[in-house]
Amino acid sequence: MSIVQISPTDAAWLLLESRETPMHVGGLLEFTRPPDAPPTYLKLQLERMRATRTLPPPWNLKPVEAPLVSARLPLLRTVKDIDLDFHVRHSALPSPGGQRELGVLVSRLHSNQLDLHRPLWEVHLIEGLEGDRFAIYTKMHHSLIDGVSGMRMILRALSPDPRERDTPAFWAVGPPPSPLAQPGERSGFARRALESARDGVLTAGGLGRSALELAAAAVRDTPLAAPFTAPASALGGRIEGQRRFATQQYELKRVKALARAADCTLNDIVLYLCGTALRSYLSEHARLPGRSLTAGIPVSLREADDNRPGTAIGMIIAELGTNVGDPRERLEAVKRSTEAAKQQLRGLPREALGSQAVVINVPYILALLAGLGGHTPVPFSLGISNVPGPAQPLYFNGARLDAIYPVSLLVHGNALNITCVSYAGTLNFGLIGARDTLPHLQRLALYLGDALDELSVILHEEPSPRAKKRAPVDGAPATKNGSKAKAAKASSALRNGAASSAPRTR
Repeated sequence: MSIVQISPTDAAWLLLESRETPMHVGGLLEFTRPPDAPPTYLKLQLERMRATRTLPPPWNLKPVEAPLVSARLPLLRTVKDIDLDFHVRHSALPSPGGQRELGVLVSRLHSNQLDLHRPLWEVHLIEGLEGDRFAIYTKMHHSLIDGVSGMRMILRALSPDPRERDTPAFWAVGPPPSPLAQPGERSGFARRALESARDGVLTAGGLGRSALELAAAAVRDTPLAAPFTAPASALGGRIEGQRRFATQQYELKRVKALARAADCTLNDIVLYLCGTALRSYLSEHARLPGRSLTAGIPVSLREADDNRPGTAIGMIIAELGTNVGDPRERLEAVKRSTEAAKQQLRGLPREALGSQAVVINVPYILALLAGLGGHTPVPFSLGISNVPGPAQPLYFNGARLDAIYPVSLLVHGNALNITCVSYAGTLNFGLIGARDTLPHLQRLALYLGDALDELSVILHEEPSPRAKKRAPVDGAPATKNGSKAKAAKASSALRNGAASSAPRTR
């Protein structure tokens, strides 16, 4: 057994763990079985998954508890004998299961806490999807991975070769050798204290300047969004433990074309889509604040060869333009805000980048630890992330990976998170919301598609029809421009993902 010291940030994720705010992140991977798959294909995959008993970090790490008081310490220890029958689970949808049934299952699975007395992960093999498909839902505690490190672990297990039939399970691969603390080394608190002191000397000036700039932004009319200035909205307040999950998938080249036409980044378009969708959702289901909602946007600080467990992220805050009625002006507001945030981040020394997120988040983390979450101002209205994924199709023992949908976490005061992942020419959105706070989350996913269609017309990337309407739902009367059969066909296209902006909602 060896002991691993984790960073204060990663320790915070463990300390914040509760029934209402489980601190795990996950992913939903949808596959199409290989054409030559026997009827027992998934049974064989499950047996192979459970066959490997010796696991590398972070799959073999569990929290260390203090004697007598059972308090969680900022320490993890390795476990040799892992019960894979517990960690690797088998579920089935009533066949043929659709996207809605799959989403209901994932919503329920993601609402349940991980067992903190065991290694902090679960994997669920889900069969019964229509179209000869199946899914794998995986979740792991955020103290062990961030979005980028989680993506890299998945990539190391999947293969670009559809003929390969010996693809290992995710937990059998693990990261390459990394400088984790080992017994006998000068590790733990003493080493970390020396490193923190050294980095503090290097970064104090930069962080002091950063704090002053953010404080000034709170009282001046500037594009730089300051933390703790988010308006009161339906996304705030305390949350319960149950979750809703919704997804969308778009062609990546379509979104990139919009970014080129608008002379902005892909991330700017993602933020615009989220802000526009939230404007529609809040106008319909709650109250639209007079000031713009703000987004906390993680920035990966990992080098290309950094595969260590834990998190390595900075943070910027940007306005979403939800208070701007004109779509063009809304996009410009997003562009100005993100550019100001990136310029402020670029002004920090390299050593201070990781501490930027602490400057922004630590006051609220302390409030959460004190049980005041949902009763104090929040650093931002919601989290929005864009994680780069593989450009080429990948396979798991011959099964083609069709989509990757991220499933993030929530805290009191942030009842919604939107994360997207690029993969093989697609951009995949995963929306996770507090079930009792945000009803009809699937409609927010639909509004993302509406925002994409609207922006495509505005930027002249698609022709503008004379009367462009949302396809009617089942049972709706025929429109003036088409028969009831055509309307039903359009509605079916939306449900089944045939249209370019078709929702895949839960």
